[in-house]
Amino acid sequence: MHRRRRPPPMPERYLMAHLRSTVWGPAEFVGLPPWWLTAEGILAGCLGAGAIVGSAVAGAWYGVPGLGNGEGGLVCAAALVVYLCVVRAGRALVGIAAVLAGCLALQAPQAAVGVVLAERGRVESAVVTSVEGGPGAVSSTGRYLCSVTDRDGVPLKVRIWRGCGQTTRPGDTLAVVYDPQGHVSPRGVEAGGSRPEPLRDLGGLAAALVVACVVAVVRSYRLSHTASRPAERDEPVDSPPSR
Repeated sequence: MHRRRRPPPMPERYLMAHLRSTVWGPAEFVGLPPWWLTAEGILAGCLGAGAIVGSAVAGAWYGVPGLGNGEGGLVCAAALVVYLCVVRAGRALVGIAAVLAGCLALQAPQAAVGVVLAERGRVESAVVTSVEGGPGAVSSTGRYLCSVTDRDGVPLKVRIWRGCGQTTRPGDTLAVVYDPQGHVSPRGVEAGGSRPEPLRDLGGLAAALVVACVVAVVRSYRLSHTASRPAERDEPVDSPPSR
């Protein structure tokens, strides 16, 4: 005689459903999500990614340290996470969006420096005074680092790795691009390199952040009357009045 498996108790089913909706979002709709909900997610993601990258570019362009070093981007990332928490998005999706936004905020300053140098940078020759690093260096990433001086003989505060290679020797000249306004550090110019696209490397990360925001906002959709369903099911049905 086979025993029929009893379904889990009602409170346990409600608890599991609540945990799933808390982690990934309830997504209480049938079929495709409402268009306005998708638009809201796209708008939130684009505004968040744009604010993170834009603050870094503005900080590098105008010489604002709080924005140029990524602190403003981290504030924008935190604001985006707060918004997702306000709409009660799934905690896992909020965490994914927070990680992507934080990585974008940390990588944006270097791209912003590239934007400034690509737009208003000037190229000059610099004389190599010493070469360090390389694959055999203990504390190096495998790059050769050249200490250089400008045309007036003043040493630059940063070492150049672009254009600095194994065959570079003290006394050689390197092409260095610098900001005339001095808001960002100079960089070397690689010989034969194509025109740099500073923001290209951020495209994939920004797109991933927008997708994460769209999924989080869409899955946060809740029906207004779902909270009253359990109570309605537990209410006893009134028996017809006796005659």
